[in-house]
Amino acid sequence: MSDKAIRVLLVDDHAMVRKGLQLILNATGDIQVAACAESTAEAFSKLKEQEFDVALVDIAMPGKNGLDLLRQIRDSHPKLPVLVLSMYDEEVYAVRALKLGAAGYLTKNSQDSILIDAIRKAAAGGKYISAKLAEKLASLIGGQSAFPHETLSDRELEVLKLIAAGESLVRIAAMLHLSPNTVTTYRARIMGKLQAKSNSDLTHYAIEHGLRL
Repeated sequence: MSDKAIRVLLVDDHAMVRKGLQLILNATGDIQVAACAESTAEAFSKLKEQEFDVALVDIAMPGKNGLDLLRQIRDSHPKLPVLVLSMYDEEVYAVRALKLGAAGYLTKNSQDSILIDAIRKAAAGGKYISAKLAEKLASLIGGQSAFPHETLSDRELEVLKLIAAGESLVRIAAMLHLSPNTVTTYRARIMGKLQAKSNSDLTHYAIEHGLRL
């Protein structure tokens, strides 16, 4: 391992995923997983203990998700590049992540070589953007219409996914630490933006666009 290896903070709530990524990255010779965290709180504890060159953050975690962590890191450690790693297709979260200051967005089915290149690029001050995402960004800049769900706020998208997973509004309120009335308001906004008339319509939309949990 090089003394000047890229030091990575790996944030993912699945132990097997962390172990697999550690094996892949540590085998490169120039990248080192310097610390792992399984939650947002633990990630910030690690950030206080040592310095990193890149943070590799899973977007789906219990409690505060990867986008919440991304926001907090941008506020507290603005110079630390954050790569978002997700099981969700790029059309779901990639543009959101980049708008929040991510150095790149990768899906978990990306090839090892792509992940390694993305970390090296982020550590060097660049951004990793796939050809598919570059085309999407170009269409947005060109004024082409986005998918309706891209107009949802992060919280609205989270509520949509939970509704599509069959959770009741009361259960969603408990899971997100919100009042039932607030969740009802989010649901109404979501239905308006997606032009849906029922939970069944919302579920169908979520399935069609790969937004299921």
